[in-house]
Amino acid sequence: MRALREFFPVLDWLPGYSRADLGGDINAGIITAIMLVPQSMAYALLAGLPPEMGLYSSIFPLILYAAFGTSRTLAVGPVALVSLMVASTIQNLSPVFPGRIGEIPMALALLVGAISVAMGLLRVGFVVNFISHHVISGFTSAAALIIALSQFKHLLGIDLPRTHNILAILATAHGELSAVNPASLAIGAASVAVLSFFLYGLTPLLKHLGLHGPNVQIAGKTGPLVVVVSATLLVAGLGLAGPGGIAVVGDLPRGLPPLTIPAFDLALWEALIGPALLISFVGFLESVSVAKALASRRRQKIGANQELVALGMANITASFSGGYPVTGGFSRSSVNFSAGARTPLASLLTALLVGLTALFLTPLFYYLPKAVLAAIIIVAVLGLVDIRTAKGAWHYSKADALALAGTFVSVFWVGVEMGIVIGVGISILMHLWRASRPHVAVVGRVPGTEHFRNIKRHDVQQSPKVSMVRVDETLFFANAAWFENWILSHIADNPEAEHLVLICTAINYIDGTALETLERLEEELHNAGVTLHLAEVKGPVMDRLHAAGFDRHLGPSRVHLSTHTAIEALKGYE
Repeated sequence: MRALREFFPVLDWLPGYSRADLGGDINAGIITAIMLVPQSMAYALLAGLPPEMGLYSSIFPLILYAAFGTSRTLAVGPVALVSLMVASTIQNLSPVFPGRIGEIPMALALLVGAISVAMGLLRVGFVVNFISHHVISGFTSAAALIIALSQFKHLLGIDLPRTHNILAILATAHGELSAVNPASLAIGAASVAVLSFFLYGLTPLLKHLGLHGPNVQIAGKTGPLVVVVSATLLVAGLGLAGPGGIAVVGDLPRGLPPLTIPAFDLALWEALIGPALLISFVGFLESVSVAKALASRRRQKIGANQELVALGMANITASFSGGYPVTGGFSRSSVNFSAGARTPLASLLTALLVGLTALFLTPLFYYLPKAVLAAIIIVAVLGLVDIRTAKGAWHYSKADALALAGTFVSVFWVGVEMGIVIGVGISILMHLWRASRPHVAVVGRVPGTEHFRNIKRHDVQQSPKVSMVRVDETLFFANAAWFENWILSHIADNPEAEHLVLICTAINYIDGTALETLERLEEELHNAGVTLHLAEVKGPVMDRLHAAGFDRHLGPSRVHLSTHTAIEALKGYE
């Protein structure tokens, strides 16, 4: 029964559902739906898809996540980053699969779902840890700028190229300034101003007026609803739509999502497998980071592998209901949490309200200006530009700053998918470079104590005949040769040394290559008249050395429990 509850977390929270949870869930479900409807249509346009696909992606996927997800408050649906990656995939594959563009988003959602479920069931969610925070920061910052600039065509009412090259977008926009639609620009700019006020100015204003509580925070998130309703009424009332006027959403199909069968085409799947892997990783990272942050506030737990299964099931459902890839969104989840969501029932109510919107209210969106949807996207994504992390990385770790900057530039230079691949590659290479040159310290005894510290940092006692060296890194194939050369150079610089004590406090693992290096090093030191000793070897490491017979080769007199006992055993050499 426990295993069943772990796979279906709905069985964990639903039987114990209480009336006390209902009010918060209803409130959160309604408010999140109000936010999700315009956002989902806007993100569908960002992905280069019809607006209704955003609505379709916000109904049944939410129901499946509620059944399989471990987060009580995560709000699943279309998000900006994934929408951009979908747009990039469609753009790259449209010349290869002409006339089949409509099949790509649903096939992509199916592959993303299958990959996520497989990773969750195989419990290999740890692989996403290879995408560092600084790579994600560089990727999201660059993607946010690309997204924002890509919406200028709707904001200005002109045609702009679909490209990740910001310079090309700006150059084309400059050349088309004479064709800018003043009405579209005015309503778009006004929407940006109103949305920015709701997001950044309304909450402080209400607090200044003496209003407090969660509803104050929620009020700041209702900007999309306000601009959608106001702009739609304005355009319809003044007759601003039509040829030469403001571009509007137009007719949207009324009704629930149709049952769709994704294309089972091997050639298409081979072309989509790379983008699907990246979307799975990025979507999971965004989703689980938000879920963990919100769960920690209520001392709840998140199962990373089960989250992969839940997101996978949500995406598979999206593929069969006319949608495209989805994941957990930061802003919507925060609103859901602040509005009082206690359980996934809030998401079920959100799905119900979005479904009712698709059934009965789509005609009301006919006069919704595309410039307003563009404004919603622009204001939402500009908050993703992470200057703070970039500044912190520059001051703390140049390697992390390089990974961030490399990812940022690569996204602009070669595209969204390859940009994040290059960023991950830079991050891994920098890690291997650091690991291949571990910090090694020569230490001495702090006078009157049993403590041993770096001779470059502390006033310590040393013996010319006993050299004590501490290596602050696991020994493995990438640093074994460097470590051997360092030790031999150190011995060459200290001709009086007769004993070398290798302090192993920071060594958590020694692989086969490093073991061979140690065996060779022990022989080289012996030929140089130096005896090798080991001190403070961790239990698991000692177990492996014992299994290989290395400790028996040294003998018990050369393997010491602590650095202090090693020095005590070598007192005659001090």
